Amino acid sequence: MPKQRKKSDLPTKTCATCGLPFTWRKKWAKVWDDVKYCSERCRREKTRP
Repeated sequence: MPKQRKKSDLPTKTCATCGLPFTWRKKWAKVWDDVKYCSERCRREKTRP
């Protein structure tokens, strides 16, 4: 069985919109280098002043 990682050991980034840190998610595994926003809401808000 593979060794489980602690959440604190996962990579983190800072959201480009809200500035809050967010951690790696399995659904982002293939595109982690391209992820800039922590949520869909922040992604939508990027173009608003």
